[in-house]
Amino acid sequence: MKKNLSAHLTLAIFICLILGIVLGLLIPGRMEFLLPAIDLVSGLYMNALKMMIYPLVFCSLVVGIHGIGSVSATGKIGAQSVIFYVCTTLLASLLGLFLPKALGLGTGVSIEMVEADVAATQFTSLLDTVKNLIPANPVAAFANGDMLQVLVFAVIVGITCLALGKKADPFVTLAYSVNEISVKIVSVVMLFTPVGVLCSIASVVYANGTETIVALGAVLVALYLTFFLYALIVYGGIVKLLGKYGVRQFFSKVMPAALNAFGTCSSSATLPISKRCADEMGVPNEISSLALPLGATINMDAVSILMSFMIVFFANACGVDVPFSLLAVVLLSNTLLSIGTPGVPGGAIASFAALASIAGLPAGVMGVYISVNTLCDMGATCCNVLGDLACSVAMKETVKIGKK
Repeated sequence: MKKNLSAHLTLAIFICLILGIVLGLLIPGRMEFLLPAIDLVSGLYMNALKMMIYPLVFCSLVVGIHGIGSVSATGKIGAQSVIFYVCTTLLASLLGLFLPKALGLGTGVSIEMVEADVAATQFTSLLDTVKNLIPANPVAAFANGDMLQVLVFAVIVGITCLALGKKADPFVTLAYSVNEISVKIVSVVMLFTPVGVLCSIASVVYANGTETIVALGAVLVALYLTFFLYALIVYGGIVKLLGKYGVRQFFSKVMPAALNAFGTCSSSATLPISKRCADEMGVPNEISSLALPLGATINMDAVSILMSFMIVFFANACGVDVPFSLLAVVLLSNTLLSIGTPGVPGGAIASFAALASIAGLPAGVMGVYISVNTLCDMGATCCNVLGDLACSVAMKETVKIGKK
């Protein structure tokens, strides 16, 4: 029964995704009166998901660490996750730089510059992120939505519970209860995902318009094809070779999370659904509770592809010569910046501003990039979420969780 419900939900999300695109194209003109209702439903759905992100992440991580039973095993899961995400991000950056040059994307294209005032991400932000990993005010970390600080605080609390043993049992029991409550609420919210995705995608299509979509159609098609092949070959290979899990079965199971990420452009907001997909694939909570939130924070493979892709495209379109020595600098910078990019809609804009400056592109390209950022971000977020889940499935085999 649960399997049939999941299959029907996936089909419903896909159908509503298509309907949302059609609705977004039909709104201009006679159907703009629907916008307030669409924005209301989309906002309610996103808030319902966001409501459970941090209780679920914190409690599932505390419960997961307690279930692991040792500090060394917790460190092993965290270390493997970081290594996985950093390696795939480097690979994604290389792919993003190689393909556009090979295809000559942007050559012969005329771009009308649009000025946009965007503050570029500074490289010191990565150092600031490390410096501020431990929250001075845990309550503020939850209130401000600082995922890294929440993760670190949860790890500290979880390890401390292990050290205290039975003295920490009341708190651990509370964490177990809140975790179960969060999972139940997410299960109910999941039933409304098709409608939420429909309204979210309709707003995106309406905001960008058909002219923008058609004007940059070629680069968007190539970009999405790259996302698709990367997910199929890289993530599919990792799932098959390391996770010992069927590729077709994997993509079937993760489709609800992937489609939700596509419609909402937020890997963080998709976390509750990703967690449920991981549970259905038999990934232990001890692994998914750490690997998935960490992935939503630092795994930005597709953002890395996106930024590298657009740098080469705009360089060719603007007639800017970017030699391989400079491309190597962009590659390294891209990897560092993509790891620090937040898993929220529009999180890559400031990072792209920094890369465009490094590559010597005119400031006016930012206006053009911003106009298609959401369209690019939809596919990138979907791909990132697939990477988070692929890591979790692989670690189900590479990190053996002992049974108590």
